[in-house]
Amino acid sequence: MASTTTPTPAPDAGRAPFAVRLLGDTHALGRRIPQLAVGLCLYGASMALMLRSGLGLDPWDVFHQGLQRAVGLSVGAWVTICGVLVLLLWIPIRQRPGVGTVANVLVLGAAMDLTLRLLDGPDGLPARIALMAAAIVLNGLATGLYIGARLGPGPRDGLMTGLHRRTGRSLRLIRTGIEVTVLVAGVLLGGTAGVGTVAYALAIGPLAQFFLPWCTVPTPGQTPRKG
Repeated sequence: MASTTTPTPAPDAGRAPFAVRLLGDTHALGRRIPQLAVGLCLYGASMALMLRSGLGLDPWDVFHQGLQRAVGLSVGAWVTICGVLVLLLWIPIRQRPGVGTVANVLVLGAAMDLTLRLLDGPDGLPARIALMAAAIVLNGLATGLYIGARLGPGPRDGLMTGLHRRTGRSLRLIRTGIEVTVLVAGVLLGGTAGVGTVAYALAIGPLAQFFLPWCTVPTPGQTPRKG
């Protein structure tokens, strides 16, 4: 007769292994980690291209540039500093960072500053418009790459989703409120808003939506999208 004794669970039963809690899951890390790195570097580089176009920045970078002009340090340094400060705001709303969250804080500003050192702004309005357009498209691709790696959201995205979860307010309302706040603060500090700011706001959502299905690493058992 089989024993009816209930087995004693292991001390850490019910808890996911540390690697799973940190990475989300360990499936296809050979693709996901390099994809995350490429996406974050490309994102930082695209931010630098937007700045070099001189036609306006996305709301957060208007804020970062405003801090640079008002206080000093590089724009990339402020990207990193603000990333850390926003990450601290995750504590009261009980958001849990992933590897991609920490990498976002460490990589974006450095990639932006490096690109700014290597690239000067173009002469002539047509070249500046072309640079702005390329920057926005690359930013959309970069967004698809780093989100599609499934290794954790960026600090600013996580703040938005965490506030949505804690307050019940719509994601659209929360995102709009945050971005309008940083945009106004950035302009008051001397950051550059312009046609590029409007173009970014209109284009980045559709671009990210276009690239994300192609860049998302499928979970185990999920059929990858084919071209």
